Amino acid sequence: MPVRVVDVQDYSLDLEAEVRRAAEALGAGELVIIPTETVYGIAAKPNIAAAARRLAELRVGTAAPLTPHLPSSQGAEAYVGPRSPAARRLMDKLWPGPVALMFDVSEPERQNVARRLEIDAGLIFNAEGQIVLRCPDEPLAVAVLEAAGQPVVVTRAGLASKDSGKPPGADGMPEQVSMAFDAGPTRFSKPSTVVRVRGDAWEVVREGIYDRRIIERMLRTTVLFVCSGNTCRSPMAAALARKLIAEHAGVSQAQLSDRGYEVLSAGTFAMPGMRATPQAAVAVESMGAELGSHRSQPITVELINRADVIITMGGAHTQAVLEMVPSAAARTRTLDPEGDVDDPIGSDAAHYRELAGQIEQMLRRRLGETVLKGRERA
Repeated sequence: MPVRVVDVQDYSLDLEAEVRRAAEALGAGELVIIPTETVYGIAAKPNIAAAARRLAELRVGTAAPLTPHLPSSQGAEAYVGPRSPAARRLMDKLWPGPVALMFDVSEPERQNVARRLEIDAGLIFNAEGQIVLRCPDEPLAVAVLEAAGQPVVVTRAGLASKDSGKPPGADGMPEQVSMAFDAGPTRFSKPSTVVRVRGDAWEVVREGIYDRRIIERMLRTTVLFVCSGNTCRSPMAAALARKLIAEHAGVSQAQLSDRGYEVLSAGTFAMPGMRATPQAAVAVESMGAELGSHRSQPITVELINRADVIITMGGAHTQAVLEMVPSAAARTRTLDPEGDVDDPIGSDAAHYRELAGQIEQMLRRRLGETVLKGRERA
């Protein structure tokens, strides 16, 4: 049977109809090639006998378990059971994305998973009881996974260019495949990073797109403060927040990064590279914080997406954040729930000191509701 190749870059294409067609093919036990952000893979539903047989034909000579691919992190518990805080953190920060997570699953839970999904446990778990899950950051792959329903596994076995992100050509199309999406070169053209989760700890077992240093940065709890010019209110709030978080964690402010915290500030109308006003620096220094190294920066989509919590100095700043990234609404709040924090620009030192005291009091409440909630002092 000839392979149906779908050119995703054909703008006359009804892509939604092709996604439905792919889901139907998977549901009938056929194999479908889909792109992820890393490489192309062959998708199948291993709980269907015809798909399991075709996979076995493709994978002659290898006993490596298959990798379930999820459209979102919400489906992970079906494979690994209740998630530890570390696992939830990894999923929240790294998924969707080019990172596969490896979990240790007990024998009883593996059997429960196999029964629920109606598959052989050995298809997705290795001999040590580990499973690797992926949640790709590729809209087409996610659409197919959502339409097909779980379980869906993806393997690179049988692809001609198994270590590239190029779509397979006619010579490299396995005969067991009935449909293939051609979306051009993948974003990274490199395998995903594999991170093993062990209780509340984690380790990189295979470096791919990301190395350990990048993973560590991505896992930090990032707090972003936003005002207008990023020379008074948001830098003061950030400096005082660093002091309060460090006190809570029982470490110095210089050790916050090692403890997994990152505190940033930006402005909706900021010029890059400006120092904090002298009055702001003096006000926070008198309270045990520091602004000498501060340099202003404009708010960006990247900063918003990086932040776990976004605290603004007023409603206009919140609106500016949400206009840039509407999905940040659940992570964004004003420092003062009752109104805007007054801009002290042009005021005297006494006013800055008074404002610093007010900001610290509001921070204790906001940080307690967000960043420090449920985080015990070391």
